[in-house]
Amino acid sequence: MVAIGFQEHLPISSANSFQKYTVLVPKIGKHDLLVRVNGVSVNPVDTFVRGGGRKGMLKQPKIIGWDAVGIVEEIGAEVTLFNKGDRVYYAGEFNRQGSDAQYQAVDERIVGHAPKTLDDSDAAGIPLTALTAYESLFEQLPISLTDKTKNTDKTILIINGAGGVGSLAVQMAHHAGLKVIATASRPDTEAWVRKMGADEVVNHRNDLVKEVHGLGIKFVDYILNLKDLDGHWKEIAQLIKPQGYVAATTENHRGIDLQQLTKKMVTFAWEWMYSKAYYKTTNMVTQHEILEKVAQWLNNGTLQSTVTKKYDQITSHNLQQAHADVESGHMIGKVTLYGEWQ
Repeated sequence: MVAIGFQEHLPISSANSFQKYTVLVPKIGKHDLLVRVNGVSVNPVDTFVRGGGRKGMLKQPKIIGWDAVGIVEEIGAEVTLFNKGDRVYYAGEFNRQGSDAQYQAVDERIVGHAPKTLDDSDAAGIPLTALTAYESLFEQLPISLTDKTKNTDKTILIINGAGGVGSLAVQMAHHAGLKVIATASRPDTEAWVRKMGADEVVNHRNDLVKEVHGLGIKFVDYILNLKDLDGHWKEIAQLIKPQGYVAATTENHRGIDLQQLTKKMVTFAWEWMYSKAYYKTTNMVTQHEILEKVAQWLNNGTLQSTVTKKYDQITSHNLQQAHADVESGHMIGKVTLYGEWQ
């Protein structure tokens, strides 16, 4: 099969940052699906893994990618959730071959039926960000989806609301009945997060404490941090309500001072979307359930696609361009590649 990968961790500006390879189609295990990949996406984690490894040549090409939509070609002996021919979407696992290949083996317990209302170019941009947003809000933070009346007087601050995860987190928090404050730093990103459902927008390049207090709000009940935890930590500690809740994705570069939360009795939680599959946790199948729910929300219009840029062939050049888009720091929403493998 065709796969796109690398044998050196290089800057995206390098002509060899991605190359096309011919590799063996992966074998499947008893719980696996073999998926013919028709669309992929690029997330910040892709750029970190590609650019952040050790110097020198790798023995084998490294195939990354953590978003895909495609068709089930084969099923493992103990698969019960899917059939051959099903159209599926998923984010995959951190420690297996990624989605930047014509075929991928993936555990059925972290796969969902792709939303019928989205074509491959949009569906490919959903899984990783949807799982991260959902788990952050409804598992790591104690926000109820079943009783929205509990949320009517609650406020959440989402830092980096215009990114891939933020774009879906804003929509989901709005759907749950929360008052949503999202951060954005440019007129176009402010317009985007308001389109996603934000009630208020503040600028994360300014002092967030002053920005939120300027809305007449002293404390917020929940904070979801999606970027620069180091830079925003003191602001988070000041803005979170006593006995409030904070969740963050793993983007800190130095230790954070949890003692700043002590007197407020604040609960802090990490979110890492890969954790369930990485450790084969007993609740691993919840990722299948989340993706099924997200597909329903997309099908009935509760959620909208967050894809803003698309490449209509899956090539090493286009993948390089998509990585450059994400690394630019100016992306709104998601970027995808779909169609023929070249």
